[in-house]
This record gives sequence, C-alpha cells and structure tokens, in this order.
Amino acid sequence: LDERFALARSVAEECINDDELRALLAKKPLPIAYDGFEPSGRMHIAQGVMKAINVNKLTKAGCHFKFWVADWFAQLNNKMGGDLKKIQTVGKYMVEVWKAVGMDLSKVEFLSSSEEINKRPDEYWTLVMDIARKNNLKRIVRCSQIMGRNETDDLSAAQIFYPCMQCADIFFLKADICQLGMDQRKVNMLAREYCDDIKRKLKPIILSHRMMPGLLEGQEKMSKSDPNSAIFMEDTEAEVNTKIKKAYCPPKVTTGNPCVEYVKYIVLPWFGYFEVRRPADHGGDRRYGSADELVADYEEGGLHPGDLKAGLSRHLNEILQPVRDHFENNAEAKELLKKVKSYKITK
Repeated sequence: LDERFALARSVAEECINDDELRALLAKKPLPIAYDGFEPSGRMHIAQGVMKAINVNKLTKAGCHFKFWVADWFAQLNNKMGGDLKKIQTVGKYMVEVWKAVGMDLSKVEFLSSSEEINKRPDEYWTLVMDIARKNNLKRIVRCSQIMGRNETDDLSAAQIFYPCMQCADIFFLKADICQLGMDQRKVNMLAREYCDDIKRKLKPIILSHRMMPGLLEGQEKMSKSDPNSAIFMEDTEAEVNTKIKKAYCPPKVTTGNPCVEYVKYIVLPWFGYFEVRRPADHGGDRRYGSADELVADYEEGGLHPGDLKAGLSRHLNEILQPVRDHFENNAEAKELLKKVKSYKITK
C-alpha cells in the first residue's frame, strides 16, 4: 500500500487529500482515475510525455484510467473554429501520439464525450442542471480559467455551460481521482463542494500535476499558438535543437528556468537520470540522478547553460523518436497528422 500510495502521489504537485487517497487505494481494488482533454491542435511535450508518465504511474498503482476526449467541450470553447469533425480528427491524432510514446494502454480507455453523453443523456443533463442550480453565476465564471479564459473575458453562454458540464463529468464517469493540471483545480474543487451540497461522503480526490512553462522568458504556460513556446510531439530533431537553443536559460538561475523544469519533470522521471556530455577540459561527462543534484550544480556554476541545453535536446530527441517513426511509417497516423497540421488553431 505504501508503494502504491507513493507512486500515485508522485504524479501531483498538490493532492486533496493524502488521507483520502491512501484510504481509497486500501479499500477499492480498481479505483478510477480520469483526465479530460480538448482536442485543440498539435500535442506539446507536457501533454504527451508528462501525461504518459503520470498515467503509467497510476495504472501501475492499481488504477483504471479514463480519458475523456472532450470533443463537445472543444466545440463549446470554439477550438478549431467550433468544427466538430475537425475536433474529432484531432482527438484521434492525440490517441496515436500516446500510443507511440509508450503509454501502457492495458488499463486505459478513451471515451468520446459526445458519444457517451448521448448514450445516457437523462443521467448526464440531470447532473449538469443540478450543479448549475446549486452554484451562483459568479462561482461558475471564476472557473473559466479551466478553458484558458479569464473572468474578465467576454464569455459566450456556451462557455458558462462548460464548468457545470466538466464538474458533472467527474460523477458521470464515476471517477475516484481527478488527475488534471493545476489549471483545472477550481472545477475539481467545485465537484468536492457539490458533494457537500448533496451530502455525499466520498469526494473525488484531486491529484493536480504541475503546469510546464513555455520555453521563452516570462511564459508561465506553454502555448500552442506560439510554436517557439513548446516542443511538439512530432517535432524533428532539428526543430527540437533549435527551440532548446533559443530557450530562456539564465546561468546559475533555476527558478523560472524552463530548461531546468524540462529536466526535472520530463527527463529525470523518464530516464531516471540526466546525462551531460562535455570534453574533459570542460569538466567531463556528468550524470545526475536527482533534481536536487542538478539544481545545486547549476546554481553553483558547475553546469553551463550550453551543456545543459545540449543534454536536454539529446534526451528529448530520444524520447520523441518513436513518435516521429510512428507518424512517418504508419499511413493512418501520417494522414491524421497532415490534417491536424493543416487546421488553423483558434483560441
């Protein structure tokens, strides 16, 4: 139990709450964890690699993972210009990426929101209406950041629907664990508050993973609309090298340094180490086994930004090579990627 708890807990920057997570793993043979994603364009490395790492940890800890392919939600949020066919094509492409990068799909299912809701509409819409009835408009608008919007934005009526529906998803999918990013925290908390309203004892446990920053200075979050902000899952080796070379990486500074974040949250969990190769007169090769070790050496000036970047590019290219191969050699995947690349990203 201790091992399973530690494994599940390691995916999250914040857990609400630890005691409930331990009790769930002790009592339930196959807990259900869920994440929902909007098919909204090409997949960046945080969504691709970090998600694969997190899902593999949770399924190894004994969970069954449900992916909510949120096609209706992407339409409500005007992604792909609100074109549902395009959105569904992007959803298929994303599943191909996760398959290729090494997500263990034996305990994973992908569910299309439009299909599943239409199978049990009476159950779903009754839930949505009850959640909407029990919350005031101000509370729902405060959740708008889950869509990448601000409370001050000119929200459409569809975007007011969205948080009520996302809250309902958790109960509709019978999720024990919400494994989404920190940016989705508000609506997950809304679900826990709703449990108080309906006098439900068992609340969904929230495992919120860290949000990866963009590669350029001052970018708190990766942006799909800025190609230099993120590494995409099928970027070529040359593209990865160029983006990392241009990335913000001040010497001796680890706070707000995206290159250090990439090593900490992508490379180290993936390989278990981070290796730097350099000539003997520049300190020779070095292998870091932990984030603390790397941070200490970088802050002391023992690791130069150029060497950090070269090592990071090499490791990322190794992770992404099977994805490139899949989209090059599999005719169906190749066609999906071609279509997705041709679509205009809408915010």
